[in-house]
Amino acid sequence: MSNDPDKHTAPDDTPDNTPDRILRDIFGYPEFRGNQQNVIEHVTNGGDALVLMPTGGGKSLCYQIPALCRSGLGIVISPLIALMQDQVDALKQLGVAAAFMNSSLDIDAAREVSRQVQRGELKLLYVAPERLMTESFLNLLERLQQTNGISLFAIDEAHCVSQWGHDFRPEYRALTVLHERFPAVPRIALTATADAPTRREIVERLALEQAQQFVSSFDRPNIRYRVTLKDNARQQLLSFLETEHADDAGIVYCLSRKKVDDTAAWLKEQGWDALPYHAGLDAALRSKHQSRFIQEEGVIMVATVAFGMGIDKSNVRFVAHLDLPKSLEAYYQETGRAGRDGLPANAWMAYGLGDVVSMRQMLMSGEAPEARRRVELQKLDALLGYCEATECRHQTVLRYFGEDHPGNCAQCDNCLEPVDRWNATQAAQMALSCVYRTGQRFGVGHLIDVLLGKTTAKIEQFNHQQLSTFGIGQELAQQQWSSVYRQLIAAGMLTVDMEAYGGLKLNESSRPVLKGQQEVWMRRDAAPSKRKTGSAARGTRKQEAFAAANEDRLWLALKAKRMELAREQGVPPYVIFHDSTLLEMMDRHPGSLAELARISGVGQGKLARYGDEFLKVFEEKL
Repeated sequence: MSNDPDKHTAPDDTPDNTPDRILRDIFGYPEFRGNQQNVIEHVTNGGDALVLMPTGGGKSLCYQIPALCRSGLGIVISPLIALMQDQVDALKQLGVAAAFMNSSLDIDAAREVSRQVQRGELKLLYVAPERLMTESFLNLLERLQQTNGISLFAIDEAHCVSQWGHDFRPEYRALTVLHERFPAVPRIALTATADAPTRREIVERLALEQAQQFVSSFDRPNIRYRVTLKDNARQQLLSFLETEHADDAGIVYCLSRKKVDDTAAWLKEQGWDALPYHAGLDAALRSKHQSRFIQEEGVIMVATVAFGMGIDKSNVRFVAHLDLPKSLEAYYQETGRAGRDGLPANAWMAYGLGDVVSMRQMLMSGEAPEARRRVELQKLDALLGYCEATECRHQTVLRYFGEDHPGNCAQCDNCLEPVDRWNATQAAQMALSCVYRTGQRFGVGHLIDVLLGKTTAKIEQFNHQQLSTFGIGQELAQQQWSSVYRQLIAAGMLTVDMEAYGGLKLNESSRPVLKGQQEVWMRRDAAPSKRKTGSAARGTRKQEAFAAANEDRLWLALKAKRMELAREQGVPPYVIFHDSTLLEMMDRHPGSLAELARISGVGQGKLARYGDEFLKVFEEKL
């Protein structure tokens, strides 16, 4: 193995092989965004980098362009087959020699990719970490370094290395071998979600102490965040879809496989093109459903979190959660699958007291070590704080990742509809006192019955009608007391005792409230809104960014042409052109190839391949 750093760290000195030229001519973009240029120049010049950039922020360009600038083959370590397929399809559309090597290839196909590598015919190779770590593949890389060279190693989804991350994958821990066996090859680790502890562990586990860190803003201003109090979550979801996403692709996340199956079947009965996806389905069926979601328009995927990581579909217009995720990191990662094209998208979640209890129960009932369980509960508490927040949700998310935001985003429910808060100190004291008087062993339903003075069999069984708290809460309705308990649990003023089947217990945070030393302010839950009925409700209010486009014959013609070309080649429509590119075409009405070339997302390869086809659409519609 060569230890000559100059052999593998210098960029290709071809005159036209500059980042600016590659960005413009190959990828079709007029300028870099955010930190992209700084990252690309640093890695092109041989430096190691840790890149934190939100989904849709252009992370892939941060390693693809340096790999094209430098001599040799760029190796991209990726955790999911779907991601590799999408990326390779997109690169081939641009005329870039790329391939992947994973378990989806048969022996002959894998051998052909190996031969392409040895012949120096590729510029980018995507590989799973399990394949990378085999001795035969590492030996192939060492031979390659001696001949054609390795331009860089890109470690995508780098948060998978962290035991505190939301997608921990043990095989990522072994990737330090890259630094040990190929010290002269620059490495770039990339992720869209990593809080401070996860970031530190990425640096430590991948031996990136000397790497320059590039941290972009985590803000996704095109995503509108909304949290809805659960009240028949399915009907709430249906109302959300009918009013805002009549023909859009989206993802609905559920916690259990059964709920995925039931929700997908129910949506289908309501006339929606909905498909289930979870690990319990046959692999062939999962693959079929994933292909339909990627390659067709308007498909809704109802899934567990097993679906989504690495899905590169750019025009997902919404992500809905019918159950609470495990952490704010997971929520950010999952909602980030919407609006990757930068156009308006929705992150909608239905949330209630049952979510709080069931998620805590799930975390406490696992076999994880105490230290890990403690961290997971802290992460859950941060998510509950987000759900109950009364300030700007973009601000709350960014604060979690250590970033400031001025608030007033005009892109979340709290900013669009100011939250009504009330002084709940007295109600909180009643609620906590009732927990204490009943022996810190009962769930919310029984506690509310005591506060309302209901005579139930359970109350008589435990003689709770004799307690001082019996009937003292009749000024509030049952739904209001449910809100009080939910917010006390979310604020950490009550602990859910899983060993006592979800009974509530006081803790240190309860004391100052009970003693009157701390005020408690809570959000006043809005009354459940009545759902519009009948088929006429469907699609009456779409997102403003597409209201005009969806009624425009030119827009429909451009999408039809894109779908026709995509089906001919067996690739997803967004691989041909993103929605944002089609919208710019509509706005500019190009009349020549030169004018079409000036539109963002139309590189030289796509111009040559599709330019005439799309110009014909404009000629026919003028």
